[in-house]
Amino acid sequence: MVRLTLDLIAKNSNLKSRKEETTSQYLKKITHINFSDRNIDAIDNLSLCKNLSVLYLYDNRISQITNLNFATNLTHLYLQNNYISCIENLRSLKKLEKLYLGGNYIAVIEGLEGLEGLRELHVESQRLPLGEKLLFDPRTLHSLAKSLYILNISNNNIDDIRDLEILENLNQLIAVDNQLLHVKDLEFLLNKLMKLWKMDLNGNPVCLKPKYRDRLILVSKSLEFLDGKEIKKMERQFLINWKASKDAKKISKKKNTYKEDESNSYLRNFETMHHLVPVYYPQVGKPKLVFFSDVQRYLPNVNASLESSQEDNPKVTEETRNLSLKDSENLVTKKGVRKPHLLHNPKENLLGKKESTQP
Repeated sequence: MVRLTLDLIAKNSNLKSRKEETTSQYLKKITHINFSDRNIDAIDNLSLCKNLSVLYLYDNRISQITNLNFATNLTHLYLQNNYISCIENLRSLKKLEKLYLGGNYIAVIEGLEGLEGLRELHVESQRLPLGEKLLFDPRTLHSLAKSLYILNISNNNIDDIRDLEILENLNQLIAVDNQLLHVKDLEFLLNKLMKLWKMDLNGNPVCLKPKYRDRLILVSKSLEFLDGKEIKKMERQFLINWKASKDAKKISKKKNTYKEDESNSYLRNFETMHHLVPVYYPQVGKPKLVFFSDVQRYLPNVNASLESSQEDNPKVTEETRNLSLKDSENLVTKKGVRKPHLLHNPKENLLGKKESTQP
């Protein structure tokens, strides 16, 4: 196993020290250290490298982040493809802008509080136990809310990214090969991330949903690239026009449905209050529709018109007076279909019977 020490750095540095320079003076000038793929399993005390700004330690065997508190000028840290299981000991790196931790054993994104200058975070392809997914500590997300611009969380079995809504300045999100399923969750997130212009979700089940791309383009005005494909102005404008037309049709249909329901409701109430039946008005002699409630009102008029004929034929008069609502209801067929049956004019019947009795 190999430890990263000052002596190892001095021996492998590309910088040439002057003859009058000591090792300490020489190490203070170093700004970049590259020890990637060197079987390094631990970081020793490197406090003499005070001007270190970029440190490459990817593809090694490091299991713990240690001895970096001195690196207050560090801006780029590459630790991908190691054996790190916990993000720790980084809070003193106030100038850190880019952090690469992909391909490790990290289960929770945490320990980044205080890194107010962090612009990029790459934590893709963590080697997690089967069935587990990468999680986010709310405290870390809150700490990165204003600073983080680029986030790579690909291939981490993630099924929900709504918690990322707090990253208000995020402009690039790479989350390929996860388990994102619901378009509504993505719509919710895009409504919050107003500065996001690039998002890649290739390899997620949600990409197979109908109208997936159209819906995301419509909900985000800032998005310029989706799943590696540019969103052209013509495409967005077409979708905006299509949605406007569709919404207008829905509104029109709702209005028509409302009017139809209102009309049907009025007719139902009307029929409930007034049952219709066809009868003859004796004083008119033509079939008309009247309300059951009106039959009783007209019957007294019939009886009044026949009072003068009582002496001639009392039997007919008595039959006319017995005409009632029940008689009118009998005009309806057994199947409930109303047909215009004619009621004979009682006065005409009276005269007819009177003439038939004369010798």
